[in-house]
Amino acid sequence: MKPTTGFKSAFEEDTYKGLNSYPKYLLSKYIYDQKGDKLFQKIMEMPEYYLTKCETEIFKGNTPAIADSFNGPDGFDLIELGAGDGKKTKILLRHLTEKNYEFTYQPVDISQNVLDELQSSLLEELPDIQIKPQQGTYFKTLERLSDYNTRKKVILVLGSNIGNLLHKDAIDFLKNIKSSMSQEDMLFMGFDQKKDPQKILDAYNDPAGITEAFNKNLLSRINRDLDADFDLDSFLHWETYDPETGTAKSFLVSKTEQQVKIPKLEFTAHFKAWETIHTEISQKYDDEVVHWLAAESGLKVETSFTDKKEFYRNYVFRKD
Repeated sequence: MKPTTGFKSAFEEDTYKGLNSYPKYLLSKYIYDQKGDKLFQKIMEMPEYYLTKCETEIFKGNTPAIADSFNGPDGFDLIELGAGDGKKTKILLRHLTEKNYEFTYQPVDISQNVLDELQSSLLEELPDIQIKPQQGTYFKTLERLSDYNTRKKVILVLGSNIGNLLHKDAIDFLKNIKSSMSQEDMLFMGFDQKKDPQKILDAYNDPAGITEAFNKNLLSRINRDLDADFDLDSFLHWETYDPETGTAKSFLVSKTEQQVKIPKLEFTAHFKAWETIHTEISQKYDDEVVHWLAAESGLKVETSFTDKKEFYRNYVFRKD
């Protein structure tokens, strides 16, 4: 039964539901607090983590073409879901500013901390930019996207963030985006491509243990915010990849039978030895799957951009 005082936040409710499920799970979006943001920035700098490097290569090699595709007769609103630290986006923003494109930039992220840092750095590097940060989840933001209807809007989703969703959820996500789009609007979205399975596993299971610390930050946050007593060393980080489905999954595995008290939830979580907590999914794609997702969502693929090794691809979608 849920706590007698009820849930005081979505984090409390989602944590309670996840640890009372079988198999157990925790939502990856809660990894991103101040510590989690810093750890993810370290992940993006790892030699094994090819995704950021590939997408950066795409932006550097195709900036003018991408910028021209974004532009509209009255300029455009650039709305980025899951903006993060904005390193890749800054390549484009710098070009748009230097070439005097008429646009506003609205970065959206669940982490207020990362938005504050992004706004501060952008106003220092590009003082003339019009920036309107917005804290919140994708789905809450999508409810308000249709309000941006006075000129073309470009919805930007980088870093293969859609890969955190199973296909059925990805279709719902894309349908929500489509419902807020006019015929002139466009969606620019990154998809990590299927490749050598070992290359993918290495990206999520680095020898330095940064990805392990990133996933375990979920437990650290529960300890801090909910007064829990998770022993992080008693959990093993484990990564799997299925090349048939293109699904990479991250788990925390209990090394022993143990109990974890979570006082703010009035709840004790029981773990058997080698019982798992599913923390994250990272879906990989090919052209066929992306076109199928688009068709199921009422979208069409207009074009795409890729890196030299074709490890990663950014697709341009319009309303069908």
